Amino acid sequence: MSRHDSHQGAAIDRSTGRSSARARANAAESQESHRTVSTIYRSIIMTGMVVLRFATVLAIAVWIGGLLVLGAIAAPAIFDVVALRQVPDARLLSGAIFGDVLRRFHLVSYGCAAVMLIALSMRAVLGPRPRRFSTRLALTLLMLGGALYSGMVLSSRIAQVQQEIGVGIAPSSLPVGDPRRVAIP
Repeated sequence: MSRHDSHQGAAIDRSTGRSSARARANAAESQESHRTVSTIYRSIIMTGMVVLRFATVLAIAVWIGGLLVLGAIAAPAIFDVVALRQVPDARLLSGAIFGDVLRRFHLVSYGCAAVMLIALSMRAVLGPRPRRFSTRLALTLLMLGGALYSGMVLSSRIAQVQQEIGVGIAPSSLPVGDPRRVAIP
């Protein structure tokens, strides 16, 4: 008969110096549950990373796609349609419409920047840093800086010039050499 000693919760057979069958079964079960917890944890982290990557790509698509749509489609369409309808003060009305569209898009671009910065930061915290992390961060901050400049500085300059020249006059109708027209880049 072999005697069993308890060593850290595992029964060890003294005659062979090995764990008993019961201890080996308990150890295997413990390892399996540890692997399961570890696998579940990794799965949650990886799913979170995929969600963060998707949020970043979606924000980039909305932001850059929105800029392209506004510049290449919306602005020319607004100015052309209003001019073709022979609306009085067509350029003034077109500028007011596009100005409001642009003001709303600035809010969208600020939201996209926030999503990108939060997702990039969370990816750096939760797992290994994304490749070219500093480049991605710099580009996001550069785009945000451009959006903030356009939305705050340029918009306030345009509003100031509009107030100086009067409500019913479009800045584009001023003579080419007029300093108020030149003030708006």
